[in-house]
Amino acid sequence: MSDEQRTGSLAALLRAYVSPKLRAELEAEEGFEALLDKHVEAARTQWPTLSLPAETFVRHLARHLPEGKAAEVMRILQGADLYLACACTTGDPAALKAFEQHILRHVPPRLGKVSPPLVEEVLQMLRERLLVGSSNTPPRIASYGGRGPLRTWVSIVAARIASELMGQDERHQLVAEPPEELARMLAPSDPEYALLREDARQLLVESLRKAVAVLSEQERTLLRLHHFHGFTMDRLTLMYGGSRSGVARKVADAREQLLERVRMELAPRMKQDQLALESLLGLVSSRLDISLLGLLD
Repeated sequence: MSDEQRTGSLAALLRAYVSPKLRAELEAEEGFEALLDKHVEAARTQWPTLSLPAETFVRHLARHLPEGKAAEVMRILQGADLYLACACTTGDPAALKAFEQHILRHVPPRLGKVSPPLVEEVLQMLRERLLVGSSNTPPRIASYGGRGPLRTWVSIVAARIASELMGQDERHQLVAEPPEELARMLAPSDPEYALLREDARQLLVESLRKAVAVLSEQERTLLRLHHFHGFTMDRLTLMYGGSRSGVARKVADAREQLLERVRMELAPRMKQDQLALESLLGLVSSRLDISLLGLLD
């Protein structure tokens, strides 16, 4: 089959599985057929050992295209990740092996400082929840829509499992990166940060820990997905719904709350050293400002 015939065939399959309104939206999108073919070819290139029929993948993709934003989702789609997730729903041994090697092995470092036995328990529960279905319901991994990296999606599920197992109410310590990582990520290579005294570094980490605790789970997740996982405003909007400006406002508000809480934590302990206080606040703020430039454009 020629490239042109294959592209048209895949597009025809996808149109057959969507609503008339969604079909019209896709047909109006210039380059849609080539984009679909590109996603499928990239997925097959990345996962050459998987034997997933194109029709199965296209049918799976159709279930994750929302009316009104289908073309936008197609442009940001993590096609290869969605392809792997789809193959896992079929129980394909090669897909399950690839999931283990390329996705699950990256989960433990994102759980923070938890014990090895807990990590193993989290991974086992993760396999059961995501990869095991029933006669009435498909495996939960089928709900992954490809709008963000599969590793991130799986890591968030894993963090919530860890939180359940530990019986913690403070989910932020596991859903978000550990506070120590947060402090380093805010200024990973800033000379000013490197020159801070050890007591000042510890004070900053402690203040960040408490500041993060006050944020809601959604606020923590928004900041984490953007700052640490590189999610763009468009992708966040697709995930959370609403308008781009509305989600941008939520991220900006979360940023302001974080900075204000850091100030509230630091100020009483640095009454006699206002210059050092402003230096620490400026350090945190500048790193956030740099990260937010691309988000708010």
